[in-house]
Amino acid sequence: MTPSYLARLMLLSSASFFLLHLVIAAVVASIAPAFVQRAHKARPQQAARLLLTLRLLPAALSTLVVAALCVPSYLRFEPRLAEEEVSIACVAFAFLGAAIWASGIYRTVSALLRSALYVRRCEGRESIVAGEKVLVVKNSAVLALTGIVHPRLLISEVALSELSGEQLAIALRHEQAHRASRDNLKRLLILLAPPLFPRLRLLEQAWAKCAEWAADDRAADGDAVQSTTLAAALVRVARLQSGFTLPLATSLVEADEDLSIRVNRLLSAGPGAEGDLRGQTLGLSAVLLLIAAISLNSGALHAVHELLEHVYDLW
Repeated sequence: MTPSYLARLMLLSSASFFLLHLVIAAVVASIAPAFVQRAHKARPQQAARLLLTLRLLPAALSTLVVAALCVPSYLRFEPRLAEEEVSIACVAFAFLGAAIWASGIYRTVSALLRSALYVRRCEGRESIVAGEKVLVVKNSAVLALTGIVHPRLLISEVALSELSGEQLAIALRHEQAHRASRDNLKRLLILLAPPLFPRLRLLEQAWAKCAEWAADDRAADGDAVQSTTLAAALVRVARLQSGFTLPLATSLVEADEDLSIRVNRLLSAGPGAEGDLRGQTLGLSAVLLLIAAISLNSGALHAVHELLEHVYDLW
């Protein structure tokens, strides 16, 4: 098989993406348990940021390397008139790379459609609650934030009647914290990057937990009375809620979470000793800066092209 110049570029890029993604995902999966354990002892907002970065790193870094190094080196140094055979292995790797992207796009589009359809089917009325514009609905969404570009707050009629004014106000502040952090957008990015290894799901679960803790802290703002009120609101909503789950929504109480941990954390004297993850964050930033520096260096791009040629010959 002798593809055209651009077809070879697409095959090589997709195959390179798959191999890079596989290697990086394996490394991230191997260190995931240690990072999850350490993140639970750090400040929730900082931990959530690092866990999300690690979860997205295989797909994001692989895409960055291909876009910033592989494609420019090929376009700059590969002769347009060159005719090279493409091996079955190269085609297979390229197919697997395309399959990863196709899976991510399918998961993302499916989640967007499900969320949009759910909101459209909600029988509700717009209202102002505690100074916030909300959609009061009749079905199972007790209290949740849905949407990406223009997130909407959904509150069930039973929640309005069961929660006290103070509980409702702090519950809304919790969801406002999710909106400020763009957590639904982050959920979308996770869907766009399918996990190749089961351990990567540990990072998803840990991120979701730390994101909830961060929103709790932001809502309570260090006030013991507010923390107690939020804890009471969580318990009451958990009793009312009937297993609300939506891929692109942040509910006040998730259907599958361990609520006792959140409640105990809010009722404790404080979050306890919190570690610092700045060292790990700086390490990841250094990797990205190194890739950027290589992409701007002509000699480095030539070396990348030579490496790709050798790998291409092996296939």
